Amino acid sequence: MISRVFACILLLILSPIFLIVFLLILLEDGFPVFFKQKRVGINYTFFYIYKFRSMKKNTPNVATHLLSNPKQYLLKIGGIIRKLSLDELPNLINIIRGEMVFVGPRPALYNQDDLMVLRVQEGVDKLKPGITGWAQINGRDEISIEEKVKYEKEYIQKKSFLFDLQILIRTFTSVLMSKGVKH
Repeated sequence: MISRVFACILLLILSPIFLIVFLLILLEDGFPVFFKQKRVGINYTFFYIYKFRSMKKNTPNVATHLLSNPKQYLLKIGGIIRKLSLDELPNLINIIRGEMVFVGPRPALYNQDDLMVLRVQEGVDKLKPGITGWAQINGRDEISIEEKVKYEKEYIQKKSFLFDLQILIRTFTSVLMSKGVKH
């Protein structure tokens, strides 16, 4: 409940940034401005995650690392949006809807079976997905799925309000330095 209230407050505070990003995407590539994608939630259920679109309309609906040349699909503003993680701002809507929290494992794509097999084996699937997480700040795009799950399992063992706060602070500093962002 606290996450939902805080997400509503953040949505109001960040509404000018929302509007600017919305308009920049709209001017460069038109509608839709938001990207909706099927993801895996708690207990291997599915939901649709909302993000600002940083890729062109004709981009295949796969994980960016699976594209042969991801830069050809990136909007001009897309690089900045991703570098500053502004594409993730609409995840606040998912928190308000109760599908996500601020800190937890990043939600897997619906077809990332290899990742989900490992998460189920380690009990990570029992966690609600988050905007950021322990694996995110320890490598993001630069670590293997095995390493991600190792960090997510470690998160389960250390989970507390103070640990979540530490992860949120480190996420903010990582975003400012663009640490771990490949695309």
